[in-house]
Amino acid sequence: MLLRLAYLGITNAFALLRLLPGSDRDKDAEILALRHQLTVLQRQLDGQRVRFDPADRAWLAALLHRLPKPSLQGLRLLVRPDTVLRWHRDLAARRHAVASRPPGRGRPPTIRSIRVLVLRLVAENPSWGYRRVHGELLTLGITVAASTVWELLHQAGIDPAPNRAATTWTQFLRSQAEALLAADFIETVTLAGTRMYILAVIEHASRRIRILGATAHPTTGWVTQAARNLVMDLEDAGCRVKYLIRDRDGKYPHLFDEVLADAGIEVVLTGVRLPRMNAIMERWVRTCRHELLDRTLIWNQQHLLHALREFEAFYNTHRPHQGLANARPLAPLPEPVTDPDRLAHLNIRRRDRLGGVLLEYEHAA
Repeated sequence: MLLRLAYLGITNAFALLRLLPGSDRDKDAEILALRHQLTVLQRQLDGQRVRFDPADRAWLAALLHRLPKPSLQGLRLLVRPDTVLRWHRDLAARRHAVASRPPGRGRPPTIRSIRVLVLRLVAENPSWGYRRVHGELLTLGITVAASTVWELLHQAGIDPAPNRAATTWTQFLRSQAEALLAADFIETVTLAGTRMYILAVIEHASRRIRILGATAHPTTGWVTQAARNLVMDLEDAGCRVKYLIRDRDGKYPHLFDEVLADAGIEVVLTGVRLPRMNAIMERWVRTCRHELLDRTLIWNQQHLLHALREFEAFYNTHRPHQGLANARPLAPLPEPVTDPDRLAHLNIRRRDRLGGVLLEYEHAA
């Protein structure tokens, strides 16, 4: 629009300059010719409406607005004089609006670091509403309006606090990891075809595994005694356990839950055919099968118990765990080797367990 307006201004300026050397008679003749052409144009339009571009309106309004209305009525125009005056009023109003517009619209934008902090507080505290988050920001010395916090949550698509307050299964496991155990039975078959059942328990926080035993007949007495042994082991280790997760396997008798309840441990049952509710225990079952049972020929129950004890010691004291930043359940990571001479002359010794099924590596003394 601005380019067209500039083009029209330049062409009309040259047209005016062309008229200066001419006589009044020549000017009158040219004006009459232009009026006659307008008459012919109006006759060809046959009542159809003529459309003017914004640049055309601005040019005609600036050129004709100073003429009195009677003079405008005497001119032969394609529009009415009132239309030309309205164009000029609109042009003046837009010019005034642009001149009086403030340099910035609304409040300044929220700093990115504050926006990230608000979203972090909500993610770590699902039960907090926008006013609770606003109060926490004030305690940190960060002054923002409560409506700003609400707007940030709304823009991020975060639901109000009542819709986020429900505790998910993942949140429950993370919050109760220090006081949480998981149990499961594992089945394996010996060379003689005897089906053996292994009962194991794992700690969620430390990933320490406890193998409670293996038997071909998991009777009520055997499983109940395994629960008693577990309780005594936890008391000797000083572990404060509140929950034990297990599936709905029929091999767990009612006395199993009662023994744990007497020790202050509540049994939490997983859903039907939902192994992911006991994911940490299921992951250990897969590790045990892949690293031990699938690579070992089990002769009998005594051989199985020996292999399980070796694997338990290997798992708890040597094998790194990604969930623990590659630490061991009962042994933290050693200090990194930074001595260049020691790094240049590494002396690593291998220790075989179960005839080489499990391999451990350590620095030679």
